[in-house]
Amino acid sequence: MDGCYRWGYCSRRLRRLRKTLGFKMGNRHKFVGKKVTVEMLSDNRYLLLVLMEAERAWSYAMQLKQEANTEPRKRFHLLARLRKAAKHSEKLEKLCESPRVDAKTKLEAQAYTAYLTGMVDFELQEWKLAMEAFNKCKTIYEKLASAFTEELAVLYRQRVDEISPNIRYCAYNIGDQNAINDLMQMRLTGGGGGMMAEKLEALITQARTKQAATMSEVEWRGRSVPVKIDKARIFLLGLADNEAAIAQTANEETKEHLYETLLAECRDTIQAVREELKSEAKQRERSSDSDSGKVSNLQFLHSYLTYIKLCTLVKRNESMAHTLQAKLKEPETDETKRGPRPQDLIRLYDIILQSLAELSTLQGLEDDHTFQKEVSLKTLVYKAYRCFFIAQSYVLVKKWSEALVLYERVLKYAKEVQSKAKSFNNSLKDLPDVQELIAEVNAEKYSLQAAAILDTDETAEVPSQQQVKDNTPLSDRLETFRLDPTLVGKQPNLVQFPPDFQPIPCKPLFFDLALNHVAFPALDDKVEQKGKGGLTGYIKGIFGFGS
Repeated sequence: MDGCYRWGYCSRRLRRLRKTLGFKMGNRHKFVGKKVTVEMLSDNRYLLLVLMEAERAWSYAMQLKQEANTEPRKRFHLLARLRKAAKHSEKLEKLCESPRVDAKTKLEAQAYTAYLTGMVDFELQEWKLAMEAFNKCKTIYEKLASAFTEELAVLYRQRVDEISPNIRYCAYNIGDQNAINDLMQMRLTGGGGGMMAEKLEALITQARTKQAATMSEVEWRGRSVPVKIDKARIFLLGLADNEAAIAQTANEETKEHLYETLLAECRDTIQAVREELKSEAKQRERSSDSDSGKVSNLQFLHSYLTYIKLCTLVKRNESMAHTLQAKLKEPETDETKRGPRPQDLIRLYDIILQSLAELSTLQGLEDDHTFQKEVSLKTLVYKAYRCFFIAQSYVLVKKWSEALVLYERVLKYAKEVQSKAKSFNNSLKDLPDVQELIAEVNAEKYSLQAAAILDTDETAEVPSQQQVKDNTPLSDRLETFRLDPTLVGKQPNLVQFPPDFQPIPCKPLFFDLALNHVAFPALDDKVEQKGKGGLTGYIKGIFGFGS
């Protein structure tokens, strides 16, 4: 909890308690101090009054601790508030000596007083007194943890873990040099929070600075490079400890924290070397006998630090990939929560391949053929894994042919790695085993082929659903089985109505070709008679009256 927020909470809690108990300090015009006595302990809330006063002073001291980083004068106020908190805790311990208080509360009050007293001595750098107070507090909590149920014991052990860094820090300042190793381990694993965090950082930096005075050079890729920058010396000295701590850590969150810490230190060191490179470049421009063809020692040191950073990035992403792979194989318990997908792993392997591409372009290593071959072989390994998870993503969307082609590409990469890796056994020992990948790909291929065969009905159903939406009638799809709920509804789509026009044979046309060759008899006499009849006879002939 933030110091300012906790201080405000304690003040409001005190005000509520005093109002509830009627324990007011006078009125708005005059202050009248009151003390909690043993006779008042019939109500245990009076003990809470004293406890809240101690907590309020301590939380205000924590707020001042943060502000003292930029305003050193507030350190005096910090010490005054810590002393005030210790004074209230001593008052609480005396009240708990009453027979009305049970043994558990008495022991907790003693441990609380010992802790606050130790914090005062710790800030005053009275290491021996602080260590005695912290040891007393730790002993009480350990006894309480062994005497009560497991639920309470967890809380007491947590308090012991919080106090342990303070004890080791005091032991180191008293003269115990072995305590520095424990402190470094605690700092790497995220221990020693609160007031101890800054002190641990300063102590470890101080210890490494002393060791850095004896470090003059570093050897990498067959070349000795002098290290004159103090920040680079300190980082290189702590590199082995950081890598050992990462290797020993089983908790993924802690391992991620360690990787981030190491990468942050590496970036700061690279930035310091870059500043030196800028000044060196200016000096070369001024000098007339500069040798531009040879990589300088400082530039080679920069390449070495960049190599460390990129290799750490590769290891971190590989560790994250292993974690995601394990989660990917687990069955999904919560359908509403999004689980890991192959696309997440593809992204991680993309970052790894990008880091390897940067490794191959480091200055000073362009002509190192062994190094370039190692990087290219590592690239093949991670390309195989990336290709494998791309295939997995295609399997999820039932693109069987694409997935099968990608699996064949994985086998191609893996066999190429096996053929080239015989001469790089030592340098490639940390790489994933491609033999396991080959076995997994072969198993996936058989599963894919079986799923593709079983999925033939389902694949035929996809276009059928589209055809149903296009109002394809049942008479046009009798050869395909589909589940169409509209067939049993009120308007089943059985046939197309009205039907389409179909071509039919037309009625033949007959032409009278013999008419032109027929000789008709003469009818002149009849025509003349008709003509003599006049108009009336003509009309009668038309309407049949004359017949």
